[in-house]
Amino acid sequence: MDKTALFILLLGGLNWGSVGLFRFDVVSWAFGGAGSVISRIVYILFALSAVWCISLFFRRNEVIETDRGSNRYD
Repeated sequence: MDKTALFILLLGGLNWGSVGLFRFDVVSWAFGGAGSVISRIVYILFALSAVWCISLFFRRNEVIETDRGSNRYD
């Protein structure tokens, strides 16, 4: 879920970067305008992904190692 949210957030960031740099909104261009239902759903997905990614700041960084049968420490 984290990687999916980060990917969607990345797409949203690239979209808003294109708006800022080129005044070109890829989402509204692709889905028939900023007010269309599909564009609004995409913008909502961007927002939900951003809210989900806020939780990444408050999680502990834990590395989980799996034993695949190799003894690296012998």
